[in-house]
Amino acid sequence: MRFFLVVNAMLLFCFGCNKEKLPAKVDGRSFAIQVSGPITTVRNLPADTIIGVNSIGQPVGSGRYSFFSLERGQWVPNADSNTNRWDLAFAGTVIRVNNQTSGPGLGGAFVQTGTFESLLRVPTDSVFRVDNHPVSYAIARGSGRAWYTYDGPTNLLTPIPGRILVVRTATGKFAKVEILNYYRGGITPSASAPDSVKIKDQRFLHFRYTVQLNGSGEF
Repeated sequence: MRFFLVVNAMLLFCFGCNKEKLPAKVDGRSFAIQVSGPITTVRNLPADTIIGVNSIGQPVGSGRYSFFSLERGQWVPNADSNTNRWDLAFAGTVIRVNNQTSGPGLGGAFVQTGTFESLLRVPTDSVFRVDNHPVSYAIARGSGRAWYTYDGPTNLLTPIPGRILVVRTATGKFAKVEILNYYRGGITPSASAPDSVKIKDQRFLHFRYTVQLNGSGEF
């Protein structure tokens, strides 16, 4: 009997150990930041998410930007929007830099053609643009102009492969940024999905970046 009780106790103990070792379930639709070496990946950053549609069926947001610090790897509170604590601000397809009409920082940006991995340094002949909100932006808005294309018949937005954002941060450091997806969960809805799904899940940005904190333009 004593042997039976000891065996049962050991089995219960081992079962408890196995339960503790089970990996935590990851919610792929929640905001998250993952760092792997020099690359930081941001998932599901809300970018003025949709709250309704207007009289002609176009999606309408709340007009609220999400501010992000590339240097600190943090989603910055809106209360800090008039400081140099953020580097990029996102609302729909608009991406603002922290400079002039958008903020008090030293920010700027331009779009470089090539792969994320092959961009090893800021080109010596680079010209960083700044925002002239609401007329124009350092990272141009519009299908095919900077980082995305929009297909009217399917009502879907897709990042353009090989379009890398080269960013000067609010404090004058340098970063490279690649937009990966525009939809919640990081999965673009199928062309046949109902518009209600395409509208509900859009404006949740996924991107990866590397920032050089020593002030050099080397990545």
